[in-house]
Amino acid sequence: MPNPKKVIFLLSFFIILCSMTGCKETNQSENYIMTVSGKINVNKLGRTLPHEHIIVDFIGAEIVKQPQYSDEIAIEIILPHLMELKKNGIGTIFECTPNYIGRNPQLLKKLSDLSGINIVTNTGYYAAVDKKYLPQHAYDETAEQISKRWENEAIEGIENTKIKPGFIKLGVGSGPLDSIETKLLEAAILLSKKTNLTIAIHTGDGEAAESEFNLLKNSGIKLEKMIWVHAQNGTDIQREKLAKEGVWISLDGVSETRIKEYINMVIYLKDKNLLNKILISHDDGWSVTKNDGDIELNLFENGNSKPYHTIINQFLDSLILRGFDQNEINLLLKDNPIKSISL
Repeated sequence: MPNPKKVIFLLSFFIILCSMTGCKETNQSENYIMTVSGKINVNKLGRTLPHEHIIVDFIGAEIVKQPQYSDEIAIEIILPHLMELKKNGIGTIFECTPNYIGRNPQLLKKLSDLSGINIVTNTGYYAAVDKKYLPQHAYDETAEQISKRWENEAIEGIENTKIKPGFIKLGVGSGPLDSIETKLLEAAILLSKKTNLTIAIHTGDGEAAESEFNLLKNSGIKLEKMIWVHAQNGTDIQREKLAKEGVWISLDGVSETRIKEYINMVIYLKDKNLLNKILISHDDGWSVTKNDGDIELNLFENGNSKPYHTIINQFLDSLILRGFDQNEINLLLKDNPIKSISL
């Protein structure tokens, strides 16, 4: 029989130790994400769209001061869509517009407060489209220097705001990564190792995704910290291969005109027992355009007549008709997005 005094002593020691070190069992309820309004527990995310945009400015890096529009006009146009989205059960959006291509964290904060939808912004640079959206220092600085810039945003907040990013967003073209794309990914890896932020990479094709994967694998970082954005641009075999290694497979661009195509991609991975590695989203949003010198905001022309709604209004019904149950729907819209960027 144990000595009662010894048991009491050990229990007391354990309680004191936990009070000093915060002995906590690791579980999802203790994880959080960083939104434009600050940290929130992952249990408050609700259904999540992991790749959407509010406004993108395609004019190019450092050409004009962004934003070119007023927040008030943007709110008038966009808020009703977010309010309706909230009514339809979406609780969170990952806003994937990087710096120098229209990122506007203050507008995101206003829209989040007004709509009640959690919005997550990012840090990082976009090197796709022939480097049009890269600032000069992305060429001149080392990976360490660039990573430090992003780290300052993660710690201090973006620019003069206190709004912090919840993930890292990069963009690369097709084929093997070139030297600039490699440097930016190396910068992101450095930051992810310090902060645990997930790296979401707009990727031109499957060959580029495999190049990214190899660089991350050789760095020793957990492969779960990579989201292959636009994985629909690869093949079933490529998606299966990277998903089995732990990479998140983000099927962005769900639209009214391509529902069957996306359903088939999801079913292929489900049949390989990889439903737990899929993210689905629309890649919807507004772009800044000029009409006779006037600034306008126009919806992306990506096959959706109404932004952010095809998944809720059509895609899920199609999944159910193909035999998906509610647990599998929740996996795609709640569990997977939480796991992909929770801290």
